[in-house]
Amino acid sequence: MGKVNQSVISEFIFQGLCTSRELQIFLLLPFSTLYLMTVVGNLFVVILIITDHHLHSPMYFLLANLSFIDLCISSVTTPKLIIDLVKENKIISYGGCMSQILFAHFLVGSEMVLLVTMAYDRYVAICRPLHYTSIMDTQKCIWLVVISWIIGFVQLLLILELPFCEPRVIDSFFCDIPLVIKLACINTDTLGIMINADSGVVATACFIFLLISYTYILITVQLRSKGSSKALSTCTSHIIVVVLLFVPVIFIYLSPVSITWLDKFLAVFYSVITPLLNPAIYTLRNKDIKKAIKKMINHT
Repeated sequence: MGKVNQSVISEFIFQGLCTSRELQIFLLLPFSTLYLMTVVGNLFVVILIITDHHLHSPMYFLLANLSFIDLCISSVTTPKLIIDLVKENKIISYGGCMSQILFAHFLVGSEMVLLVTMAYDRYVAICRPLHYTSIMDTQKCIWLVVISWIIGFVQLLLILELPFCEPRVIDSFFCDIPLVIKLACINTDTLGIMINADSGVVATACFIFLLISYTYILITVQLRSKGSSKALSTCTSHIIVVVLLFVPVIFIYLSPVSITWLDKFLAVFYSVITPLLNPAIYTLRNKDIKKAIKKMINHT
């Protein structure tokens, strides 16, 4: 056991981003603005793709799902973070903590699989263009998205069975498995290694697969002149999004040394910053999206 004062834990306490009260108040406006921009930006991309029939293709169907997942990822942690910036006691219920863990891993896992699906879509479009419509039909696209959500949901349910003890303090601004399992009343060293290895290895495997896929796609693009500019721009956007998501996740789960301030920074980056950057990257670099925006502005 090793820990005393075993009891049924009904809530956890966050230490938050920092200890300085003044800095927390200062961060309130920036984080509130970032979250508002994330919600508006991702909702705008989803609505734009749904309403513009020129964007009713597999690539934009997948992009709409990516924006929806980014919106959800940000909503799992950011509202609670913003509220806690003005609170002295940063408390979250046991149910709220478990919900954060499940939804965060569910959504991030889903996004990883979705990014792999998007890479496959670009591979078919660029490397096998004559077969694109037969391979990437709407029904298959829907199944790929459903699979991505199922795989994300299946991950990491073991923590619900763990008993927790005092102290119940989590040195972060949201519940994440590596931090929460340290509060269990039983020895979780093996479970922690398994979970970190599972999440880290899955993320690393997807990351390597994506880098290889896009390298092959870019080589194919370079060997062709027709339409290479558009394809290159699209693939570059995808690669930027992949790096922004995977690098922080891989570092957090596979790093042998835990550095609290760095883990918090990376957690803020992939849960707050990345969901905002994704719609901006696709909007600014995609000609079809920019054309649809101009069309919408002209109609209004």
